[in-house]
Amino acid sequence: VQLQAFGGGLVQAGGSLRLSCAASGRAFSSYGMGWFRQAPGKEREFVAGLSPMGDTISYTDSVKGRFTISRDNAKNMVYLQMNSLKTEDTAVYYCAASRRGLYRIRAFYDYWGQGTEVTVSS
Repeated sequence: VQLQAFGGGLVQAGGSLRLSCAASGRAFSSYGMGWFRQAPGKEREFVAGLSPMGDTISYTDSVKGRFTISRDNAKNMVYLQMNSLKTEDTAVYYCAASRRGLYRIRAFYDYWGQGTEVTVSS
């Protein structure tokens, strides 16, 4: 599976962005998908994830109520809608695929996209 994330950019605090992740390869619908982010000087952290069929979703506490993850298995796409953005959301965002399903642990993900940068200004 090859992943390509896009949709990042510069936005003011309180604004919105929608990240997209395009997947190529077979059996996309069998993978759990996740979004992670890495801020400068920090570890890469889990942001949101969903199960292969999208029926189970998980968010890190800091984005609950603001971010929404979704997938379209017919189009091999995963999305992260980010609303009410805060300066602390500034990071490079990565999409990832896991053969094991939905997990919050980075080590359980097998494939990674190249990242897309999100900058939230005050």
